[in-house]
Amino acid sequence: MDIQRVTVLGDGGWGTTLSILLAGKGAQVTLWGAFPDYVRQIESSRQNPKFLPGVALPSSIRLTADLKQAVQGAQAIVIAVPSLYLRRTLEKIDRADSKLIVSVVKGLDPDTHERMSEVVGAAWKRNDVAALSGPSIAQEVARGIPTTVVAAANDISLAREAQELFMTDRFRVYSSTDIIGVELGGALKNIIAIAAGISDGLGFGSNTKSALLARGLSEMSRLGCAMGARRETFAGVSGVGDLATTCFSPHSRNRKLGEAVARGKTLKEVQVSTEQVAEGAVAVLSAVELAKTYRTELPISEEVHHVLYEGKSPKDAVRDLMLRDPKMED
Repeated sequence: MDIQRVTVLGDGGWGTTLSILLAGKGAQVTLWGAFPDYVRQIESSRQNPKFLPGVALPSSIRLTADLKQAVQGAQAIVIAVPSLYLRRTLEKIDRADSKLIVSVVKGLDPDTHERMSEVVGAAWKRNDVAALSGPSIAQEVARGIPTTVVAAANDISLAREAQELFMTDRFRVYSSTDIIGVELGGALKNIIAIAAGISDGLGFGSNTKSALLARGLSEMSRLGCAMGARRETFAGVSGVGDLATTCFSPHSRNRKLGEAVARGKTLKEVQVSTEQVAEGAVAVLSAVELAKTYRTELPISEEVHHVLYEGKSPKDAVRDLMLRDPKMED
């Protein structure tokens, strides 16, 4: 598929980064943002100081706050709107006729617990939505640091179209037909990253964080397989790869949230102090409900939920995890 006109919905760090990447490949890119004043600021300065400071936007990228105008005539639409606002944003447009639609949102709908491609498909009455996920800190990708991700769709030809759209010599894209596993990996790893941040905030070491990654990956794959994903997907870049990056990177919003909470701040206090969205705080609401529906155990996610929404002490959460009944490793 020869795609020239691409619209990116969402002027956060990831949406802006992908706009830069696609413009670098020669695409005619339109970047949409929800707030007109801030869109004008980006347009005039050619920088996104809130979400991608220090990175220049190519002059070829067109900025707009007009949603309908943004999608009109686009051959591909890349969706980078936070999960909390995704559905209401998409419902402002009756449908999108673009050949290719790719969700790059790593989250779950807090009300319906749907994956992001499902939300897009329901809003626009499409069953051909692809997803892009993997270990991809925006600041690193924007600076050309080699990165590897996965493009997934139920139809392999659609996954390969998304793969072709994004692939560069610094941004390697694999293809997959396990869109359930790829999207769940991207959403659930953020919850484990909050736990890793709590570990950091409490002053624990590598032993603790490594255990959280290992047992967190077990949780992710356990729920994913119950929902129809393939176990091997969680051993790939969109599973363990993304999990490791999010748990260790100093840029990780979810890890930083956990660290702040461990040091005494409430979830609300952290949220009002930044305009960036830590998707794990939203995804954990869905994860605990999905665990009930699919009768799976998610002990780390459940403790993160207790800490964020029920006021449980992080130290008590750690103690309760450590004192769970002895069992075989799965």
